[in-house]
Amino acid sequence: MVLPIVAYGHSLLRKKAVEIDKDYPGLEELIENMFETMYSSSGVGLAAPQVNLSIRMFVVDATPFAEEEPEAEGFKKAMINPIILEENGEEWKFNEGCLSIPDVREDVLRKPNIHIQYYDENFVFHDEKHSKVMARVIQHEYDHLEGVMFVDRVPSLRKMMLKRKLQDISKGNIDVGYRMIFPNRKKGRR
Repeated sequence: MVLPIVAYGHSLLRKKAVEIDKDYPGLEELIENMFETMYSSSGVGLAAPQVNLSIRMFVVDATPFAEEEPEAEGFKKAMINPIILEENGEEWKFNEGCLSIPDVREDVLRKPNIHIQYYDENFVFHDEKHSKVMARVIQHEYDHLEGVMFVDRVPSLRKMMLKRKLQDISKGNIDVGYRMIFPNRKKGRR
């Protein structure tokens, strides 16, 4: 089932998400729904706060980047209760977007290498290192669990220039090809 995506401006996107355990109700179905939602809206990652759940979980699939980065082929994961232990290397720019902030893309600086620990959908523990685009996708989704959005990482002057567009998104003054929850949409508007 395709879930509605929470739009920029919703308070849940600014909360630090909480850990869950293997008995979280409907976890398997939630993960399936999140992948379906991500694919139907042409995303490469989706965090639980973006589907209105303040829990520490996200899904990623970096396969769309495989043409430029072959190791991204088949890089599909659900990450539960992740902890990034280390980020290192020289920061590099990459143009990021977000399903919660439609039609906004900006260059963001991030370190290219990460060391992460997490549980998969079967609650099997993983301790992994990732780099380049795979690290980037994970870092972006991990930020959602910390209440951080990619626009928080752009220079303040650039963010000021985006202010009107971000306000329009929070009010629902935007047309997107997927269902969204807008925090400040006036009653009666569709």
